[in-house]
Amino acid sequence: MLQSPLSGFHRDAGGRMVEFAGWEMPLMYTSIVEEHHWTRQHASLFDVSHMGRVEFRGPDAERFLERLNTRNIGSAAPGMCRYSHMCRPDGGVLDDVIVSRFEDRYLVVCNASNREKLLWWWDQQRDGYDVEIRDRTFETAMVAIQGPEAVETLARLLPIPIGDLKRYRFQAGNVMGTEYFVARSGYTGEDGVEVILPAPLAPLALRTLLERARELGRPVKPAGLGARDTLRLEAGMPLYGHELTEEWDSLTAGQAWAVDLSKDFIGAEALRKIQAEGLRRQIVGLELEGRRIARQGAEVWRDGRPVGAVTSGTQSPTLGKNIAMALVESSSAAAGTRLEVDIRGSRATATVVPLPFYRAKKG
Repeated sequence: MLQSPLSGFHRDAGGRMVEFAGWEMPLMYTSIVEEHHWTRQHASLFDVSHMGRVEFRGPDAERFLERLNTRNIGSAAPGMCRYSHMCRPDGGVLDDVIVSRFEDRYLVVCNASNREKLLWWWDQQRDGYDVEIRDRTFETAMVAIQGPEAVETLARLLPIPIGDLKRYRFQAGNVMGTEYFVARSGYTGEDGVEVILPAPLAPLALRTLLERARELGRPVKPAGLGARDTLRLEAGMPLYGHELTEEWDSLTAGQAWAVDLSKDFIGAEALRKIQAEGLRRQIVGLELEGRRIARQGAEVWRDGRPVGAVTSGTQSPTLGKNIAMALVESSSAAAGTRLEVDIRGSRATATVVPLPFYRAKKG
């Protein structure tokens, strides 16, 4: 099992460690609900070192990434990040990624479960392209600091002006000989940043940061995978293996905003056909009545027949409701539609609601 450079930090902080995508990672430190609320109200630190970090360099790096990605990569200026998908020729989603453009290279951050698959896929597609692909996952650590207090707290502690960063922008450079990358992005529905540091230096750097935040009176607390999942689900953010999969396409997954059909990329022809014919199924949000929680795979019914299945479900700590996302037939996807979810042999009434379930307050 792979270990994060921050494994010692997690154990010292009381993290409950579990296996996730071949990595040993913290599920929680105190409780999922407590860590969830702290993130929504203050700021939390999440270790995301298990995610893949791969650099693309060379004369054809941009052209190669244009062919791989559903988003327009070439129009991004240096310092910009773009959320995108990479697809099979039939439109099935291989992964959702963040592509960051430097002056001389690109950085692709991918899901831990898909890193080895993507490295193989990229190698299969690189004939005719002068591009160097370097996996830097094990050389670096990556953390996300998220919450309404995150950016202001870090702006007072770090020697770089991150308060001026716009959403999906990044800064990179060296401080006292240490290479860093800070992007204003994240996966919780809150404001915050994601930071990449050299693996050997990360534990001391983060311990120092948390200590200084406490001294400042604005503590940043560690949070685990459990809170990360409930936070992203409230924010309606898709998770690979749940709302995103090779079994269906980006449009069906409700991610049309991340697809530019005016450009050519692997899977574009299939997605144009799907768009022209209309979606047969769609990802929707559900609010469930009662106290039972819908889990992935639970059948969704309407008028006595199955019309889909739950992709993710939880009890929302912020909203105090049971919520879920589900892939259902398009005829059952309109907001307000009444459905039923089969939970261990009995039906719970559910209503289709707009996504996201939660939006962070601005200002």
